Amino acid sequence: MPVWILYLITTVTSFLLMEGVAWLSHKYIMHGFLWSLHHDHHQRDDAGFFEKNDYFFLIFGIPGISLITWGTFQGFGYAFWIGAGISLYGFAYFFVHDIFIHQRFRFLRTSNSLYLRAIRRAHKMHHKHLGKEEGECFGMLWVPLRYFKDELKIQH
Repeated sequence: MPVWILYLITTVTSFLLMEGVAWLSHKYIMHGFLWSLHHDHHQRDDAGFFEKNDYFFLIFGIPGISLITWGTFQGFGYAFWIGAGISLYGFAYFFVHDIFIHQRFRFLRTSNSLYLRAIRRAHKMHHKHLGKEEGECFGMLWVPLRYFKDELKIQH
């Protein structure tokens, strides 16, 4: 098997595994011991464009950037491609969460896509909880089936 296929598989696998990492870190870190950085995302005070929650972009960006940098010095081996998968997931998270769902940049306001509407509904259900306890839907790109069903009911 050509090495580029192995690198592609590594990148895609890293990207997919990041959904689990995002779910775990959102539930146990952001809604856990680092709630002090995340709470303003749930209890918006409209103090400005940035939130304390935005520090998580830096915190979660460090592993991907570090692996890309290390992998570059190692001759673009597996570390680079794992870092690429992590960083691509970070970009997808930013695009879906901050641009599509929360409209921090005012475009992509509506969508006829069942998948995107289900993502938006699941995230809305996550935000109905203002405290750190009793949350739901901690992931981003994987959406429980019930939100697809809810969107289909609304559509008909």
